Amino acid sequence: QVQLVESGGGLVQPGGSLRLSCAASGLTLDYYAIGWFRQAPGKEREGVSCISSSRGYTHFADSVKGRFSISRDASENTVYLQMNSLKPEDTAVYYCAAERGSYYCSDYVPSEYDYWGQGTQVTVSS
Repeated sequence: QVQLVESGGGLVQPGGSLRLSCAASGLTLDYYAIGWFRQAPGKEREGVSCISSSRGYTHFADSVKGRFSISRDASENTVYLQMNSLKPEDTAVYYCAAERGSYYCSDYVPSEYDYWGQGTQVTVSS
């Protein structure tokens, strides 16, 4: 069965960094785009970043552009979200999700993603 497992969240000071991991099993990343979403208490789920199923196309929400980066490691079947210069407004539960056959992503429509992880908490506070 397909499973996505997020890890790497925690408490960090403003201006600090975290690297989130999305480890996939039961699917091969070559055939799926991976999106990162986040949801703060009382807020709608929003797209953060995504990486396509081919050619390494990536996209970032305006709120994180220039601070976050996304990458994939085929040997580990894992996608990483590197978060730098973190701000209190980045505090949320972060989810990874997989969409089969997406070559571009960037629209961040949750219903278009086939599989979801359980989320990892990121808290940015002094």
